[in-house]
This record gives sequence, C-alpha cells and structure tokens, in this order.
Amino acid sequence: MPRIQVRDYAQAQGKLKEIYDELLQKRGKLADIHQIQSLRPESINKHMELYMEIMFSRSELSRSQREMMAVVVSVANECQYCTMHHLQAVKHYIKDERQLEAITRWPMENILNNEDAALCNFARHLTIHPGEHEENDYTRALRENGFSDAAILDAVLVIAYFNFVNRIALSLGLQADEKEMEGYKY
Repeated sequence: MPRIQVRDYAQAQGKLKEIYDELLQKRGKLADIHQIQSLRPESINKHMELYMEIMFSRSELSRSQREMMAVVVSVANECQYCTMHHLQAVKHYIKDERQLEAITRWPMENILNNEDAALCNFARHLTIHPGEHEENDYTRALRENGFSDAAILDAVLVIAYFNFVNRIALSLGLQADEKEMEGYKY
C-alpha cells in the first residue's frame, strides 16, 4: 500500500496523462514505481530517461548482466518490488534455474561464469559496503576479469541506479505481487 497519494490513470490529467499514455504504449502497463511519482510527473520522464540510458544503451555489459546486477542490488537491499520485477526481466536471458537462484542467494558457489560472478560480487559489495570503496579499489576484480573502464562505469551506474530506485520503492511502500508482474513488454 503506497504511503503517499498516487494519481492512477483514471485520475491523470494534462502532462501526467500524456506520460501515462506513452508508458502504456511503450511498456504495455503502468508500473507502480512510475505511479508513485505521479505528484511530480516530470520526475517520471527523467526517471525513464535515466533507466533507458543505463539499462538499454550501447554497453560492453550485456542486458543480462545489467539485469543480474539489478537483482543482486535489490536482494541486498531487501527490496521485494524491484527483485520481483528484475528477476522477471532476467528470466528472458537466463534460463538455467541454478544461475537464477545464484543471483538471489549468497554466496554464489561457482555457478556463474567468472565475469558475471565478478559483476554480481561487485554489485553486492558496493550496495552493502559503499564506504569501503572510497579507500579500496574493488574495481580491480572487474579489470582482472576483462572489464574495461567504460564497462566498470556502466556497472557502477547500474548499481547506483538500483540503490536509488530501491529506496523509492522501500520508503514509499511499493509491493509487487503476481498481478503486478503481468502485462509488461520486456
């Protein structure tokens, strides 16, 4: 149950209705994470621009790797809403149940390949222990697994973005259920 007022589609007018219509056209459904921002419609647009840039733009990181990190961050933050959404998305790329379980449980026990494990470990550590990254170079493990500086930047952007969104979902009371998960265009 949202902890703040939310304007749903039936209540939307003007710019908010335009934004909702565009989201429905592109995504097939309005996500609660967008509707929770309905009191500031322009933040929905900026949010989507950032999301699209970080998750869908050209990158050395695959879509699968970016979605894996989204799940790892969300699990570490205990954000059920984002975990469910992005686990659903990652299932379009990863079919192996053991690998899917590995990104939701810790430790991963050598189930993922070295590159994916390095990204997931980095995502979890930066989420849980961000202050340690100021004094220590945890990017070294990524470089040792062949990631360039551009890929490392992309990984940090994914991790930072999902920490941001997790806090919106957690603090404003968003909950995902099976019905919430249906109807999205991935």
